[in-house]
Amino acid sequence: MATAHISARPGDFAPTVLMPGDPLRARWIAQEYLTEPRQVTSVRGMLGFTGSYQAEDGRRTAVSVMASGMGMPSIGIYSYELYKVYGVENIIRVGSAGAYSRDLDLMDLVLADRAWSESTYALAQSLTEGHMQDASPELTEAIASSADRLGQQLARGTIHSSDIFYHQPAADAVLQEKVEELGLLCVEMESFALFHNAHVLGKRAACLLTISDNLQTDRHLDSSSREHSFRDMIRLALETAADLAAESGKRPADGDGKEGKR
Repeated sequence: MATAHISARPGDFAPTVLMPGDPLRARWIAQEYLTEPRQVTSVRGMLGFTGSYQAEDGRRTAVSVMASGMGMPSIGIYSYELYKVYGVENIIRVGSAGAYSRDLDLMDLVLADRAWSESTYALAQSLTEGHMQDASPELTEAIASSADRLGQQLARGTIHSSDIFYHQPAADAVLQEKVEELGLLCVEMESFALFHNAHVLGKRAACLLTISDNLQTDRHLDSSSREHSFRDMIRLALETAADLAAESGKRPADGDGKEGKR
């Protein structure tokens, strides 16, 4: 049934959902990579689509893509409802990140093993204390295995999920100490909440990021590039979805792709 935030019907979402932050990126992924994608939700402009993906070995797999919006409260709502109401099993966040290390170049791929955050999301959501949330090991390893098969290079480690985009200088100094202490690779704003929701609901979540900014070298991608150029990341996430479907023995999508009644 529909929720206050998602207008899709039961069965409209595939078991695996790719989740970018930007609704326009979600639409671009659906139009660029899925066969006859159908829009299944558009509440508050947070677009979601389901279609059929043809993997590089010819397999066809049902895949969904839906935007999360920016920040942990937003992805917290949408991921919780996808897991709890719509029966989604796997969510792969596909997002952009700012690198803390000079060793990470623009367009490099990062696979998060865990996310550290100053956020109180887990404490408020389920009285869970602590500032580290692990990605789902099985899903993370599935992405790593697909990357090996595709010959794609990944940086792996702990990322920072921040509640804050603009820090005051004093807070930046304290944050830098944490970056060094924990070896944080990069910063984004959603994965801590996504990983927590997956944990409390017995589902799986992973985070695959493309470096869009380097905070050490002051290099940045423009907004158009962020929306349209993360092809290596999207290809890897979609191939992983195909691999997951093959492993679970799910029937390939028939790809009829007809728009449902709104």
